[in-house]
Amino acid sequence: MRHSILALAVGVALAGTSLSASAQSRDAEIAELKAQIAELMEKVQSLEERSDAQSDVNVDTAQKLDDIAVKTPKVETKGGIKITSADGKFEANVNGRVHFDAYTFDRDIVDTTGTTEFRRARLTLSGKALGWEYKMEQDFGAGTNLDGLRDLYIAKNALGGKFTIGHFKPYRSMEELTSSNEILMMERPFSSATGLFNARQFQQGVAYLRAGENYTAGLSVFNLRSAAGVRNEGMGYAGRVTYAPINRDNSTLHLGGWFSSEDLNKGSATTTAVANYAGRRGPSLTIASINGTGGDKITAYGAEVAGSFGPAFFQGEYVKSTYEQPFRSPDQDITSWYLQGSWILNGGHKAYKPATGVFASPKVGDKGLWELTARYDTIENKDIANREATSLLFGVNYYVNPNLRFMFNYTQGENESNGDETGQYALRTQFAF
Repeated sequence: MRHSILALAVGVALAGTSLSASAQSRDAEIAELKAQIAELMEKVQSLEERSDAQSDVNVDTAQKLDDIAVKTPKVETKGGIKITSADGKFEANVNGRVHFDAYTFDRDIVDTTGTTEFRRARLTLSGKALGWEYKMEQDFGAGTNLDGLRDLYIAKNALGGKFTIGHFKPYRSMEELTSSNEILMMERPFSSATGLFNARQFQQGVAYLRAGENYTAGLSVFNLRSAAGVRNEGMGYAGRVTYAPINRDNSTLHLGGWFSSEDLNKGSATTTAVANYAGRRGPSLTIASINGTGGDKITAYGAEVAGSFGPAFFQGEYVKSTYEQPFRSPDQDITSWYLQGSWILNGGHKAYKPATGVFASPKVGDKGLWELTARYDTIENKDIANREATSLLFGVNYYVNPNLRFMFNYTQGENESNGDETGQYALRTQFAF
């Protein structure tokens, strides 16, 4: 740049001198031009020094900005609160859910009380730390400390799948493994911890799950106690496999099967299957019961079928279970099955979760979604006369946005043991983030 300006100045000077009429005038003009050139060169030198200094400042500023980007954690607030360390080795997610229920009863034989309650009030912390996943969840609606403890585990991806250690749901029952934020009705059917696995939703143990684009295979081994349960030596294991022969964006067909075995031993509590046939807090019927002593055992085998095709959805399970009592009364065989379905009125679709083999709530746009629901549910003890309960449910779900849902259910229950036919009207306000 310096040489270009100098050449231009010399050219101008020479052109000027050629037009001068006298040598004296020419010499004076040349001297003046030389002075101007010297002044220009000084300015050029000053500009170059400033440019070099600014370049150094720019480089230093860019380096500082890069250092800030590398050292500053990333914070996201879409759908919850997520913080990720700058190196990506640590991650923390804060989520929660509030399910506030109100219900009243059409009383028949059994006395009932209609009221309101917080069905769930959970706060969840989950994330990653140096290649390990973790999750801690407390349900304040179920109690404090150990009574309200839900998921509490660490997990690691290895051998093509995921190992989980701690407090979690065993791999059994499709509806049981579906999140309470995404279940179709306000309560789960009898083939889950709402009936067959009463008070045994979460267990302590280790599990392994492998999943692909259209299949899952999981196995869990656990102690027969929840975090708040009595200490015992009972052990159990459960496994589940699923396969989706059709799994496209707008259509999915799901098939699955599972088993569960619970071997009661020293210190095990009395174990029951209980049906709240007219909804939560309504009348209940004990379907089967065995004492918590060595030798008693509960086995169950279940089959699943479900599908989501456009706005239509259906899901069903059939379960056969045996309450074995080798040293006392004869074994008790339990049969339970349900069929439920829904229709989304304004264009929604229930998506499939291939990683866990369950269905999610539909994606909600600006206008919200309306969903009509229905279920028939039954459970029966084949070895005790009239030990059977059935429920017929109808409902409406209104998804206001991805975080807010209102649910209305009417449940007509029937107790074959005493002839009770109590009904329940229930409304839920559900907020989750």
